[in-house]
This record gives sequence, structure tokens and C-alpha cells, in this order.
Amino acid sequence: MMKYTGVAFIILLLFLSCNKDNEALIPDVPVNFKAPLTDPRLSSLNSIGGAVAITGYGVAGIIIYRRPDNAYVAFDRCSSVNPEKKCAVSIDDPSLTVTDGCSGSKFSLYDGTPVKAPAKHSLKQYQVIVTSFEISVVN
Repeated sequence: MMKYTGVAFIILLLFLSCNKDNEALIPDVPVNFKAPLTDPRLSSLNSIGGAVAITGYGVAGIIIYRRPDNAYVAFDRCSSVNPEKKCAVSIDDPSLTVTDGCSGSKFSLYDGTPVKAPAKHSLKQYQVIVTSFEISVVN
């Protein structure tokens, strides 16, 4: 009986350690971006559908997008496909999607969901706080 228990335990360990789906393992890093709404880097956000990429925050930078419902969303630029490579997604034109140049995956800027394989998981999303004068992206 002990022999079978040991074999079952080894099989269970192998099953749990073989995570081929390494998506969604984007590291948690502190994000605290703040800028006045008049910041020239954010000029694309003056209109609905505008998006900007900001470097120096998150794992591979952040993207802020102004949705058609006038809400702002922010995502880490690190693709959820092979996040250990830290491949930064790029804003497409028109700015409705972003593309992972390493895998060819596409993600919706509306909510970060994948719209083209091989991605299976959404981009990491951050909280956006907008006041009359400032926009903040935090986690």
C-alpha cells in the first residue's frame, strides 16, 4: 500500500509542478503613476478612444486608454504570453487593440481581454483615479 501512495504522491507533484500555462504570472510590482491631465504625454487621452504608453512603471510600462464610455482603464504593457520575456505590447492604429510583437497576440484595450491567439489571459489591469486636474494609475 505504501508503494502506491508514494507513486500517487509523485504523480500529484509532477501534475502540480508542470504548469505549461504560464500566462497570468505577470509579477506584482508597485505602480504609482501620477500626472496632471495637462501633461503633454497624455494629450491622446483628450479624446475618446485615445491611448498612451508610459514607460518606467509596471513590469514593461503601462498603457492608459480612454474608453468610449468615457472611463479610463490602465494595463501593464507586459504580455500575458510568456511574461518572463517582458515583451511589451504596442498600441495599434486605430487604438482599439494592442499587439504583442513577440507572439502576435492581440488584446482589447476596452478590458484587456485577448482577441487573437495564442493569448488566453487578459493583460494585468491597474486602478485609475481621475480628479479634475490629475490622473493616477495605482495598484
